Amino acid sequence: MTADKIRELVGQMTLEEKAAMCSGADFWHTEAVERLGIPASMVSDGPHGLRKQEQEGDHLGVNDSIKAVCFPAGCGTAASFNRELIREMGETLGNECQAEGVSVILGPAVNIKRSPLCGRNFEYYSEDPLVASEMAGALISGVQSKNVGTSIKHFLANNQETRRMSCDSRVDERTLHEIYLAAFEGAVKKAKPWTVMCSYNKINGTYAAQNHQYLTDTLREKWGFDGYVMSDWGAVNSRVEDLKAGLDLEMPGSFGVNDKMIEGAVLSGELDENVLNTAVERILNIVFRYEENRDKTAVFDRDKDHETARRVAEETIVLLKNEGVLPLSEKQKVAFIGKYAKTPRYQGGGSSHINSHKITSALDAAAGVCDVVYAQGFDDAEDRTDEKLLAEAVEAAKNAEVAVVFAGLPDKFESEGYDRKHMSMPDCQNELIEKIAAVQPNTIVVLHNGSPVEMPWIDQVKGVVEAYLGGQAVGGAVCDILFGRVNPSAKLPETFPLKLEDNPSYLSYIGEGDMVEYREGIFVGYRYYDKKKMDVLFPFGYGLSYTTFDYSNLTVDKDRMKDTDTLCVKVDVTNTGSMAGKEVVQLYVADRESTVIRPVKELRDFAKVELKPGETKTVTFTLDKRAFAYYSVRIHDWHVETGEFDILIGRSSRDIVLTKTVTVESTVKLPFVYTTDTTLGDVRKDPRALAIVEGMMKSLMPAIEPEHSESDAAKEAMSQEMADSMTEYMPLRGPISFGGHITMADVQALVDKLNALEE
Repeated sequence: MTADKIRELVGQMTLEEKAAMCSGADFWHTEAVERLGIPASMVSDGPHGLRKQEQEGDHLGVNDSIKAVCFPAGCGTAASFNRELIREMGETLGNECQAEGVSVILGPAVNIKRSPLCGRNFEYYSEDPLVASEMAGALISGVQSKNVGTSIKHFLANNQETRRMSCDSRVDERTLHEIYLAAFEGAVKKAKPWTVMCSYNKINGTYAAQNHQYLTDTLREKWGFDGYVMSDWGAVNSRVEDLKAGLDLEMPGSFGVNDKMIEGAVLSGELDENVLNTAVERILNIVFRYEENRDKTAVFDRDKDHETARRVAEETIVLLKNEGVLPLSEKQKVAFIGKYAKTPRYQGGGSSHINSHKITSALDAAAGVCDVVYAQGFDDAEDRTDEKLLAEAVEAAKNAEVAVVFAGLPDKFESEGYDRKHMSMPDCQNELIEKIAAVQPNTIVVLHNGSPVEMPWIDQVKGVVEAYLGGQAVGGAVCDILFGRVNPSAKLPETFPLKLEDNPSYLSYIGEGDMVEYREGIFVGYRYYDKKKMDVLFPFGYGLSYTTFDYSNLTVDKDRMKDTDTLCVKVDVTNTGSMAGKEVVQLYVADRESTVIRPVKELRDFAKVELKPGETKTVTFTLDKRAFAYYSVRIHDWHVETGEFDILIGRSSRDIVLTKTVTVESTVKLPFVYTTDTTLGDVRKDPRALAIVEGMMKSLMPAIEPEHSESDAAKEAMSQEMADSMTEYMPLRGPISFGGHITMADVQALVDKLNALEE
């Protein structure tokens, strides 16, 4: 339906109907207006599966939903670093939505992993905004190719579950733009999600639902978002003010209470009816975009989609350690130990919880393939060692050639609604791993968890496989990796620190009461660990393979460029091993010398390439201004400083293999405002300003020259260097204190002349 037709339709609606359209008819549907042919439209939880509830609705996964397919959670799909694969996953989800009559699937969730403790980290993608944005964009493009909408969430700065409905995220302007907004920005601009879901929390004192700066100024005017903004369930706090700020749809409904508030505000003149009309137009645009593109022939083939989920899961499993023990041979006698071998933990708790139509465990997948024995080892109902289960597991490990321990975090350790208290696995599981490793030298640990864990036993085992929360087909995918039917190719989208206390947000995470200060600023994840040169358990971007890759022939199409140009970067990657595999090529950029505080390097692009043994492919990247820029609060925009930048190609943030240096020239001069507090050192940076101030500097020199000066040239040079150093941080008003005839009026006149240079 055209914009004019929708506008005409809105013109026929009563004030009561328009107000009602801005809130849910129930837990999952928008309002219908039968007399005007406006249908109700259904939304459903996601983002890694369809949680469609037919009967009584809820937002925390308490009531049953339809039987569906659970794909790997965001923590895993991000580890694939494979845009094409995640787009295919999105296409599958979109088709499922069409088959089930769902117009919008609620996701993806792109909030930054500020701390390993966030209870919802399993649903989020990364500590890096580029990875989050790119993987989200791939999923959005896939889903929406089936004429089904997505709702990118939770906008904005929603990085903890503790007090999530009332906390105030205090984040400085630069950090918001470089880290937290950036995770949304690329996906919104390029993939164009149909809807955006705002978060519960405040941002610098204003609730997200009421935040005109981000819902309208940033989201719509700067980024060009043209869909509707919906609230997270129960995030509305002041309905009329929220509507003015740009929140179109309240979910769920308020049983008419807030609708009456909207009506009253229009009638009293408090709310311009055009604001209401615009919100209704945005909602109807999406309702009819779906309704007019219904695919009533779509079929939800759960078994077929289960196999797709398995293929996705295979690329979400990260091989963290391998001391010659993997891949396993099907001829080996293998002990599968741990409850998760038989009953895998494959998804998180809360609104994304899927009612899976079937589940494949590793034990199921290994049956009939190899000589495998199973021992439960632990019960995750409580963190207590069961001596009988432990003894059975140790005995099974002794009698096998290799032991694979399936461990991780129980459901109750990480879920929507609350945060983790620590970064440890249950003590009973750590004890189990240590006892198994003591009797079986060939011990491998497979982890099922949604965020990093400490690994006190890391030096006692020969292999570690991070399976994340890999969806309902995870068991088959894990066995494909363990037995070498699939070469592991995933990389960590987050840093695994040695201990929780190493995390940059450790001192201020969760905050005090409702106040949460993001004191680490832009130094989130690897940006912090690399700057501090800290040891980590496993770095960002890390992951092993059963083959080897060599990098060569790094080239750039220019050595010098303006910040308005683009840079073409090419690098050759060769599979130098004996097994076909996929490699994630990571491109980082480092500003060699900056006047602002910046990370050592930042990921600016990545590509996944598949190679046969001996095969070489050329990977090409194109970098624009943003690859070299930081966000300047002086101009409230992205800025590049003139200087040298290193183009870094790496296997991880800690394994850089090739480097090229380019010079970038800025086309934007930052404005500088001189004051009486401006230092002489700052003046010296501009020759024009220095020429104006030279007279004052000369009058200052006698007061600070050494008593016994010498005429020797070297001594004079040293004396000048000392003088410059001593006056580096002297404010322009400083000479007043050293005598002479300079007054504050003289200094102010000087300042006025200097500022005239900037006009």
